[in-house]
Amino acid sequence: MGFLFHYNLFTFLALFSIIIGKANGGGRDCDLFTGSWIMDPSYPLYHASTCPFIEREFSCQKNGRPELDYTMYRWKPLGCNLTRFNGEAFLEKHRGKSIMFVGDSLSRNQWQSLTCMLHSSVPNSKYNLTRAGDVSTFTFTDHGVKVMLDRNVYLVDVVREKIGRVLKLDSIEGSKLWKGVDMLIFNTWHWWNRRGSSQPWDYIKMGNEIKKDMDRLLAFEAALTTWAGWVDSNIDPKKTRVFFQGISPSHYNGSEWNKPSAKSCVREAKPVVGSTYPGGIPQSLFVLKKALRKISKTVTLLDITNLSLLRKDGHPSIYGLGGRTAMDCSHWCLEGVPDTWNEILYNLIL
Repeated sequence: MGFLFHYNLFTFLALFSIIIGKANGGGRDCDLFTGSWIMDPSYPLYHASTCPFIEREFSCQKNGRPELDYTMYRWKPLGCNLTRFNGEAFLEKHRGKSIMFVGDSLSRNQWQSLTCMLHSSVPNSKYNLTRAGDVSTFTFTDHGVKVMLDRNVYLVDVVREKIGRVLKLDSIEGSKLWKGVDMLIFNTWHWWNRRGSSQPWDYIKMGNEIKKDMDRLLAFEAALTTWAGWVDSNIDPKKTRVFFQGISPSHYNGSEWNKPSAKSCVREAKPVVGSTYPGGIPQSLFVLKKALRKISKTVTLLDITNLSLLRKDGHPSIYGLGGRTAMDCSHWCLEGVPDTWNEILYNLIL
């Protein structure tokens, strides 16, 4: 009788688990990166006013953005629902460990988002924020968790030599900062098309060949190949999880979202409806995916491009660092879209 009871109880729990899993969309039908944005009054996950360390360029409300609808959209993946972010569970899972974002200001955007999400979950927990060189470290001292940012806009090296500043597509000395980290989230693309005074190099070098310039997508691919080689040579998947943030899009051309009169993202207040961005996917994403396929070690693509393309409303526009004298349709307001990037990251590591 006892055996029969336990067997029936086990069967019931198993069936219940399957039913719940299907109700939440668990299983192979779930695609975290394809879906649509829906208004959800239970969002945002935190309020910017309770996060004292948001940098001015992402602090849209403090910079005067009047409407708040952009903070209240939830990403609804195809075939499932995201498990809501739980900061305490995240910190407990990573107790004593280190997490590092490596990349440009879009990495900083996501890093700031995660620190705010965690801080709002444990508002009374002690923290330290320090910076040494290009590395910023946010430490939750009660949990021994470090959430770091390494500002490295190309991943490969820019070196000052006699001829000037040289972008070395096959050199990755900056990688010494990444060793021993428990979780790495990489990103690069934002700087690859910079020209003129905002371009931080004078020459490009690959092997023994030095060029004044080259096709930027080809240069991007060469750098990713160098980075991929570093991952294969240096990462132990049993000790370190590796993610790539994907390509974060900009919104400066309204024709891409069927609004030709719009020359920027200013006054855009709603996401694109549905799951498909009219302007299509940027070519840089295909280059990135090609490079990732060459890696033998496990690297998870945090494929945020399409879901972010739909969020033409999520940028600072005139409520960023430059105010009304500038137009920022590249970075993202906080709270905002990067919180969803981190919520997806949370779902991937559960």
